[in-house]
Amino acid sequence: MTDPQVAVMMLAMFILVILLGFPICFTLMGMGVLFGVYAFYDPSYMSSILDPGVVGRLSFLITSKTYEVMSSDVLTAIPLFLFMGYVVERANIVARLFYSIQVAARSMPGSMAVAALATCALFATATGIIGAVVTLMGLLAFPAMLKAKYDTSFAAGVICAGGCLGILIPPSIMLIVYAAASGVSIVQLYAGAIFPGFLLAGMYMIYVVTRAWLNPKLAPRLSDEEVEGVDKKQILWLMLTSFVPLALLILSVLGAILFGWASPSEAAAAGALGGLVLAFAYRALTWERLRESVYLTVRTSAMVCWMFVGSWLFSSVFSVLGGDKLIQEFVIGLDLSPIFFLIIAQIIIFLLGWPLEWSEIIIIFVPIFLPLVHYFEIDPLFFGILVALNLQTSFLTPPMAMSAYYLKGVAPPHVELVHIFKGVMPYLALVLICMVLLYVFPGIALWLPNTVYSTGGG
Repeated sequence: MTDPQVAVMMLAMFILVILLGFPICFTLMGMGVLFGVYAFYDPSYMSSILDPGVVGRLSFLITSKTYEVMSSDVLTAIPLFLFMGYVVERANIVARLFYSIQVAARSMPGSMAVAALATCALFATATGIIGAVVTLMGLLAFPAMLKAKYDTSFAAGVICAGGCLGILIPPSIMLIVYAAASGVSIVQLYAGAIFPGFLLAGMYMIYVVTRAWLNPKLAPRLSDEEVEGVDKKQILWLMLTSFVPLALLILSVLGAILFGWASPSEAAAAGALGGLVLAFAYRALTWERLRESVYLTVRTSAMVCWMFVGSWLFSSVFSVLGGDKLIQEFVIGLDLSPIFFLIIAQIIIFLLGWPLEWSEIIIIFVPIFLPLVHYFEIDPLFFGILVALNLQTSFLTPPMAMSAYYLKGVAPPHVELVHIFKGVMPYLALVLICMVLLYVFPGIALWLPNTVYSTGGG
């Protein structure tokens, strides 16, 4: 068996082991070490695989990759953005926001669903953690919609789809990881993701309003009793005290990054401080909540960083065995056009999204595609935005739709998974339509970075 064939077997074994339920981080590191022993073993001058030469080269690879990940300036922004999101989540700011938008949009068909989507979009920009957004909105908005006699599947689809927007809308953690893996500027990635992100959120809202208008039974309007005593002045005050502060915080952070006033890490630090100030202003900054936010930030950051270490070790050994070259030669031998390569790559990523999380896809599989992206003369920034859009589907596609399982975990007992799966299907179609629009009109993603930075990507 040749080295490239061993690399392909390594990849297949990884997917199989993950499907069996083993922890991803330790699986990556374990397989990297196991196959690394084989990759670095040279029988011409080593009498044993336990020879110090094998151990030394493998140890150097592990330590160098660990240091490379832990010292990355790009990844420094992850714990800071996470902390900002967790502080906002635990300060009850999202509850105020949802109620304010709901009352302000009360005359619109499906107003509670629109408010839930708008809250998800804004909260997604503050945290970027799909599980946190879906769980919180599942506890906050989902019961409120069911109480208002919304159709169960309709309401579930809104929460699941809206909660996934954090993958795409900046400051997305996924885009930070893609930037670290690909070398593309995170600032330009953020600029490129703004229009596609809000285009998708806008398509969701148009769909919700249209469905509610055509079939009012799906989303009954708010009764007079539910909005009794709330006049225009009160609505304005609610928006000024809930929507405006959070929106200003997020726009300040993104604006500082996009206009070059601060690096992503510096802007994230300012955002974390701003989150603390908001929590203090709302009188929600308690020691218990602060301790929980710090704990969750440390836990999630450690998971992401060590997964990065394991993934890079795995990818390095895979590359040493020649697996990436084998795949590249195979694809190049197919003599595809750039558009067909893009389509095939996105189909593969779509399928990988069923058994794998976005982090493994970005760190392990995207680097395999990147040399091909350059070969087919495709902008890696555009490719990254397409991947971020595509990964929405991995959280929405049954039977492995993680957003559905997040919602099921906090939903009332009578809500079945089949109801949630039924609700997410229209949004899956909308994601695919949005991807087609991006294929046909790449300027949706490239116009802003091209205009502001005079270049489209890496």
